[in-house]
Amino acid sequence: MSPIYIKRSLEPALKRAAAVFPAVVLTGPRQSGKTTLLPQLFGKRYRYVSLELPDVRASAEKDPRTFLEMYPPPAIFDEVQYAPALLPYIKEKIDADRHRSGQFLLTGSQNLLLMEKATESGRAAMLRLFPLSRREIKGRTQTPLPWESKRRSSKWKPLSYRELWKVFLRGGYPELAAYPRRDWNLWHGSYIQTYLERDVRTLRQVGDLSQFQDFIRTLAARSAQLLNLTDVARDLGVAVNTAKAWLSVLEATYQVIVLRPYFPNVGKRLIKTPKVYFTDVGTLCYLVGLRDPEHAASGPMGGAIMETAVLSEIVKTLTHRGIDPQVYFWRTIAGTEVDFVVETRGKLVPIEVKLSATPRPGMASAIKTFQRTLETRRFRDTWCIKAT
Repeated sequence: MSPIYIKRSLEPALKRAAAVFPAVVLTGPRQSGKTTLLPQLFGKRYRYVSLELPDVRASAEKDPRTFLEMYPPPAIFDEVQYAPALLPYIKEKIDADRHRSGQFLLTGSQNLLLMEKATESGRAAMLRLFPLSRREIKGRTQTPLPWESKRRSSKWKPLSYRELWKVFLRGGYPELAAYPRRDWNLWHGSYIQTYLERDVRTLRQVGDLSQFQDFIRTLAARSAQLLNLTDVARDLGVAVNTAKAWLSVLEATYQVIVLRPYFPNVGKRLIKTPKVYFTDVGTLCYLVGLRDPEHAASGPMGGAIMETAVLSEIVKTLTHRGIDPQVYFWRTIAGTEVDFVVETRGKLVPIEVKLSATPRPGMASAIKTFQRTLETRRFRDTWCIKAT
């Protein structure tokens, strides 16, 4: 376990899942804290086994049944994507004692076919752990989202403009939060390289790592914009199907959030092209070459960074409650756009993000158009997020 543990909002959902399901699969991007979280919560009762180690992996792949006899439930198997052959035998083990909950806790950094195998037939609960939200970093894991409470929390001390952008550059990965002196630029550079070498190299969809890295940087430069993969493929000199496969890889390994348009029943006025945001705002800043707060705030990526930070906080907060976030954007063919639309409890929350500390009524004009267009739908509060 890490000597510094930051409490995670997902803890209650994890405990509930382990008390009900025979197995729990915890996925999320590399270094998001999965390996720390499970031993922290269950380490006293569960044996921990890392399948990232070559000798352990070889043992699991060569003789799965003997391996499971050596490590019987309750057990934590970390980075299970390295030993996919083990999963059918875990299923066999669970089926032999189907009504016993909490037998296996599995982690993985790839939401690919092996994860689907692990969760089939209701044998496992699937949960996701993203990097830290601001609520978790501040130690306020139960703080509601703005539209969920009529009272605005007075405990939140606003950051100065420079401090805010330093937070964006640093991002939310637990290691950077636990060790404030760690150089975030070097850390993100190492993270991207490790991600390419360990997560991407093993995937059939990616042949040229250098070209794939160019693809990641191209997506970063187009963050928060409508994504035309045909244009991206042409610029990189690859087939459109290759670009689509690479985007799927990034989404499956939790590096990006693909935001799709919201469709009511007047869909002809809306466009179908998605937007792409990076899961961690620090990763985005690193990929577009931003190193200091002033440059980040005043540069052409300022708006995209602010949108990424807001979306990331929404997605992390909901996901870490065990909820699948229903977040979209809304845009008409004429170009009127609402940055985010959150669907929650049968109602809609339109959100407009502006890179300004001085909000004005005109900034909410797109939200008013959205409300008029969808006048038959019920709305919760509307929000215009500013940069403080």
